[in-house]
Amino acid sequence: MNVESIVNAVLAVVWSPYLVVLCLATGLYFSVRTRFVQLRALPDMLRLMFRHERSDAGVSPFQALSLSLSSRVGVGNIAGVAMAIAFGGPGAIFWMWIVAFLGASSGFIESTLAQIYKDRDAKGQYRGGPAYYIEKGLGQRWYAVLFALVTVLAGAMLAGTQSNAITSAVNEAWDVPVMVTTGVLLVVLAAILLGGVRRIARVAEWVVPVMAVAYLLVTAVVMVLNVERVPEVIALVLRSAFGVDAAFGAMIGTAIQWGVRRGVLSNEAGMGSGAHPAAAAEVSHPVKQGLVQSFSVYIDTMVVCSATAFLILSTGLYNVYDPAVNGVPDEARLLLGNLPGVEAGPRFVQHAVESALPGFGKSFVALAILPFAFTTILALYYMAETNVSYLCRDRPRGWVMGTFQLLFLAATGYSAMNSATVAWALGDIGVGMMSWLNIIAILLLQRPALAALRDYEDHRRHGRDPLFNPKLLGVRNTSVWAQ
Repeated sequence: MNVESIVNAVLAVVWSPYLVVLCLATGLYFSVRTRFVQLRALPDMLRLMFRHERSDAGVSPFQALSLSLSSRVGVGNIAGVAMAIAFGGPGAIFWMWIVAFLGASSGFIESTLAQIYKDRDAKGQYRGGPAYYIEKGLGQRWYAVLFALVTVLAGAMLAGTQSNAITSAVNEAWDVPVMVTTGVLLVVLAAILLGGVRRIARVAEWVVPVMAVAYLLVTAVVMVLNVERVPEVIALVLRSAFGVDAAFGAMIGTAIQWGVRRGVLSNEAGMGSGAHPAAAAEVSHPVKQGLVQSFSVYIDTMVVCSATAFLILSTGLYNVYDPAVNGVPDEARLLLGNLPGVEAGPRFVQHAVESALPGFGKSFVALAILPFAFTTILALYYMAETNVSYLCRDRPRGWVMGTFQLLFLAATGYSAMNSATVAWALGDIGVGMMSWLNIIAILLLQRPALAALRDYEDHRRHGRDPLFNPKLLGVRNTSVWAQ
């Protein structure tokens, strides 16, 4: 068996239908348990997002949000959406919306837990995430170590997905050799990674908003140029999601699977990655950052992913052939020649924008993917580094961190030069492994997060700025909050 066959076999096991059901069911469960906090607390989310609390130990809530968005807003929002449509039909977008809405509650729980059980590292800076709350909250050191090891591996896998998309998009736009793009990428990455979390957070704080706004503005222009198609695009998504048309009758299961898989890869709700930057924030109550991180799921999927989907579908580069009329197979088709679905990821979007804005589309999408993917790699590095720090009990020796950085950069470079099929499959495996472990953990450890939510809402009802006291809630092993 070759590498691609082995990777695909592992992917089929990790991303079984059971994981799809688990992601949706967990999101629904936490939505009910929190009384749909993702809707009720929207005003608080917006208010808390721009508070500038920070300290020597922690970054501001907005910086933590930006770091989280760096991880969430990546090539999954561009190439990932294209692939979801390619393999699952337009209906996959609807299921991405569903997993985002329900997943926002899972994201709230994991981020609140990360704040409750955060710790300080050897430099006095906040560290936290699933490994920390699994050990402190569940008391299962072996489970926490397993998650940390899986996350370090998954971080490198997912970084490879991002770097592969960069090289693919740049090659398509400007015919730059993959080796050149990869070399420049690795040199710049190395220069930033050595600066630690604060430098990464500062880069994310400025780059993420700018790149997102620029991408949305161009998408809006394309939408205006194709405004007469918007109603049909919405109808197409809904018909495909529920198999109303004969052309989509056999694609319902595929639409759900690809919508959930790409949704989780994009917004990362329930996966545990967003919990790492959430723990780095300086706030007076864990729920504050839980709400901010929950809102980032909406920004990622409801805004950026939706923009890509409408961009593709409104330009007509996706089409459905009716066998009763055209006499062709009952399936959705990509109108991109013979490009395989995975290889067509970034190129699909590039051709869509190019069709509306000739001479501009390919270059713009490549320029959009560069910062999207680059900041995601930075966020993934921070996530993996946090778990290396955990495994070394927050006192990693210099050679340990140096070796880890070299291996991370090597994995990023390897996938950049590998086939897109292998790169995306490895990324999906990383997402799946983390999701299995983290979802089980937050289901077992939900009580402290729910108690913190009730405490926060009680403070708000009485007009007080919420201050967290774990002793009053019976929450133990919270060393940072106890001080």
